[in-house]
Amino acid sequence: MTTTLTKADFQSSQETRWCPGCGDYSILAAVQSFMPELGIPPERIVFVTGIGCAGRFSYYMNTYGVHAIHGRAPAIATGLAAARDDLSVWIVSGDGDALSIGGNHLIHALRRNVPIKILLFNNRIYGLTKGQASPTSELGKITRSTPRGNQDPPVDVVSLAIGAGATFVARTVDRDKQHLPAMLRAAAEHRGTALVEILQNCPVFNDGAFDHVADKQQAAEHRIPLQHGKPVVFGAEGERCVVRAPDGRLALGETATADPASIVVHDARGEDPSVAFALSRLGDIGAGPVPLGIFRSVDAAPWGDGLVAASREAHQGVGTAELDALFRAGDTWNVA
Repeated sequence: MTTTLTKADFQSSQETRWCPGCGDYSILAAVQSFMPELGIPPERIVFVTGIGCAGRFSYYMNTYGVHAIHGRAPAIATGLAAARDDLSVWIVSGDGDALSIGGNHLIHALRRNVPIKILLFNNRIYGLTKGQASPTSELGKITRSTPRGNQDPPVDVVSLAIGAGATFVARTVDRDKQHLPAMLRAAAEHRGTALVEILQNCPVFNDGAFDHVADKQQAAEHRIPLQHGKPVVFGAEGERCVVRAPDGRLALGETATADPASIVVHDARGEDPSVAFALSRLGDIGAGPVPLGIFRSVDAAPWGDGLVAASREAHQGVGTAELDALFRAGDTWNVA
């Protein structure tokens, strides 16, 4: 008998504890509402989280969950993917967790194309530890750790992921009840590593950082919607666009005066990542316009394809040998 799953099947009994107005609430609701679409029972889904406000996400999902140490969610998720190809493995991480101490692990998960889904919440601040500058905080940002202004240029999540060789990269907004689930759906359908950057509001330490793209009144002006196969135009009346300049670079232009042949038609499935990377460098994530949507989605063999079967075969060959006997097999040395 097939059981129809609902949002309630993915809601844990834990009391949700984030600050009032935190964008994590809307992301959690969107994920719990989306999960039934997968048709995968909760016991075959794992959420791996790191440290930070986003790290609490695994508490609130009625699935298996691992609240890992700082920045190590990709390492643990990779291990799960290597051992259990029957699981749907998801990572939830914040900009501080994923891009500072966890940056190295994130890059290698992306370049390996491990079959995991990464939801990276970006609020451009350390929220749990009271408002220090994070790797995505803007240059000159005044925070508790940078009272004279942040001296470090921010990491662009999408650019980093594309540069690392990610096969699926998307960006969305916490409060968009249509765009966010659409990005989750596309990520879930991808065979390898799928990274979704979610611009998320921290109402206590960085309130309104993304109002220019989250607020409906401002969204048309400040969003550059990326839709595969369609010209990249934006603005309330489509009055602005992305064009290819005579020197080959991408630039923002005016639709009315641009050569129609120069207006870029988005190709998310192009093998060459250079155009997707160029799109990620357009605009200003802190002030707009901001490209949103799927930057890149290409088919490639996921890491570890067949690894689980090979491992099982190897185990069968070994039989029921004891681990201690395996350690002591062959040459051994006693070190005084």
